[in-house]
Amino acid sequence: MPIETIPYRKTGYFSKLICDYLDRESALDEFYHRFPSESEFQAQISERENFSKEKREVLVGRLKEQYKDLSVSDATRTNIDSLSELTTFTITTGHQLNLFTGPLYFLYKIFSVINLSEQMNEMYNDKHFVPLFWMASEDHDFDEINYFRLHGKKLQWNRDAGGAVGELLTDGLEKVLELFKQEVGNHEFAENIAELFKKAYLHHETLTEATRYLGNELFKEYGLVIVDGNDSELKRAFVPYAEMELREHKSFKAVSETGTKLKSLGYKEQVSPREINLFYITDGLRERIIEQDGRFHVNNSQIDFSKEEILEELKSHPERFSPNALLRPLYQEVILPNLCYVGGGGELAYWLQLKAYFDSVEVPFPMLLLRNSVLLINDKQLQKLKKLNASIEELFLPTLELENLHAERLSEIDIDFTKQRTFLKEQFASLYEVAKKTDASFLGAVAAQEKKQLNGLDKLEKRLLKAQRRKLNDQLKRLTDLQEDLFPGGHLQEREMNFSEFYLEMGPKLLETIKSELDPLVNKLSVIRL
Repeated sequence: MPIETIPYRKTGYFSKLICDYLDRESALDEFYHRFPSESEFQAQISERENFSKEKREVLVGRLKEQYKDLSVSDATRTNIDSLSELTTFTITTGHQLNLFTGPLYFLYKIFSVINLSEQMNEMYNDKHFVPLFWMASEDHDFDEINYFRLHGKKLQWNRDAGGAVGELLTDGLEKVLELFKQEVGNHEFAENIAELFKKAYLHHETLTEATRYLGNELFKEYGLVIVDGNDSELKRAFVPYAEMELREHKSFKAVSETGTKLKSLGYKEQVSPREINLFYITDGLRERIIEQDGRFHVNNSQIDFSKEEILEELKSHPERFSPNALLRPLYQEVILPNLCYVGGGGELAYWLQLKAYFDSVEVPFPMLLLRNSVLLINDKQLQKLKKLNASIEELFLPTLELENLHAERLSEIDIDFTKQRTFLKEQFASLYEVAKKTDASFLGAVAAQEKKQLNGLDKLEKRLLKAQRRKLNDQLKRLTDLQEDLFPGGHLQEREMNFSEFYLEMGPKLLETIKSELDPLVNKLSVIRL
């Protein structure tokens, strides 16, 4: 079990929308179908039991083709084969093709779907549940994925890039490997982790192939299935929905209306849809499709179609049409027998704008589960925290608030002027009574003086706190240094650090520890002791 769990709302790192969703606020009921819980899964299963045998056979066939050059575990092979059965369903997450997995939460996403699938398999003997990872191979934002951080340093792949990132050749990554080797030094598992990087990126031709290999090596014993949606055969099932997008702009209408409703409830709109949410994709090109004056143009290119021509192109070459971040969820649900999507807060905010659109195209909407969120802490850090007489939960506070709280705790004098404020207000209460009996115009002068005196106390309290912070600077710095170690740059650890930093010390035991400590249905941040 984690040494501590903290409600997401208390961490200060999760939006009001996501916290309200987790608390099942009734105002959000219309924006999702079912909340992921043991009692709701049976209804979701019943809804997805009509996923066709034909689609299943296509999916299995394409997965076997995508896996043909990998060493596949028995668990993964069994899971792929099982997808042809009408009683098998997926629990899905997805992520960009970040270099060497990118931030730590890559692991937490995948262990969330692995652990939930295992729980479901224990609950339902007559069904089978497969953890599935969707590679965002069609994404084109290279600057978001071309680096990872190790020991506070940014290891970056520098090259020109265009088009879908999954099709990028892995040229130039040998330079990153050399920097990586220098950084990992002589740690216990340095050779193992460097060899994993080498085999993934220097022995595979494209970023998609490298990422598939890496994910398979890390998670194959748990039966994880990895799918690349940038596949012409898989995209054939999406053709009717892409055609609706080109003809009717359905997503724009439905998602815009949902966004307006969310804003009226006080939430931020996560995504602003375009009239057409499709890209056109060829070698080195992935650009938006824009309709103007009855013709369809591919942005930043000379490619241009009439309506009849683009619909014919779609039927002949479905692989050339790529859903954007808004339509990718629909594409996923069309080709997978999926029950639940597991994602981060930003992803779920996207999904919460899509329910009405799914309804309009008659595709079942999946359950939405917030992935596990984790703070990893070692014994040395825990000992420091104990010596400083601070709690883990306090480390989630903004730095200035943490310093003030700790200064008040350590100070030998009372910095809190609450008693003085209470006394002052009592004195002025009697002055108000006097003013009422003499001259009502005197009331304003009394109120002004009261405000002045209270403001003076506030300023004195702040000056005293500032003086105590200076006096206690060494102790406060030890605490804020620890906070910076665990929250690099003031961000959640999982968003900044790469798994390799912890793997260097623990090796494969890192993954075993994380998996064993996490429960995907516990909607709290987990603090795991390493």
